[in-house]
Amino acid sequence: MRIVLVGPPGAGKGTQAAYLAKNLAIPHISTGDLFRANISQGTPLGQKAQEYMRAGQLVPDEVTIGMAKDRMDKPDAADGFLLDGFPRNLAQAEALDTILKADGLKLDAVLDLEVPEDEVVKRIAGRRMCRKDSSHIFHVIYNPPKTEGVCDACGGELYQREDDSEETVRRRLEVYHSETEPIIDYYKAQGLVVTISALGKVVEVTERAMAALEREAA
Repeated sequence: MRIVLVGPPGAGKGTQAAYLAKNLAIPHISTGDLFRANISQGTPLGQKAQEYMRAGQLVPDEVTIGMAKDRMDKPDAADGFLLDGFPRNLAQAEALDTILKADGLKLDAVLDLEVPEDEVVKRIAGRRMCRKDSSHIFHVIYNPPKTEGVCDACGGELYQREDDSEETVRRRLEVYHSETEPIIDYYKAQGLVVTISALGKVVEVTERAMAALEREAA
């Protein structure tokens, strides 16, 4: 299957993408991984991306599209893939259609993870990171530490990242609504969108997604 995963910040896209890709035996292709791989390997596209990032500018669509195309052309993606973070806007969605069409391919589904805005804010703004080890992550509601402000694992100080503040989260949501949400309507016109609730335990959301994708493929 060739799947695009969409949803607002805090919907759990990265977590669900990893589980779904494993269950479907297809590669999980995330924008973040693409950028890190191209930059660390010093590819021409990675060098271009780094130039823009160092200048504090947004990486142009054509660079992101080029990275995605290169990754989709790899042998392990021949029978399908799950795209996470790409396409991010209409220009990228149209470019993806063009790339696939050139190879006689098309998307099978666009999985839309739906989460109420207040829940997104609650999920992200409630996160607390450990200063000693960033892999130790807590949540004031869903996974609180035994002692407030102290990491259970190593005793490090817990803090809220600047980009996890409620104000920043709401700004990120505004960007999502203006830039990414329009691709949902674009794909709805093609009859590709499958919307599921991303509320509940991780395993429940995964089961819901798999069932929806199986219905779509039937």
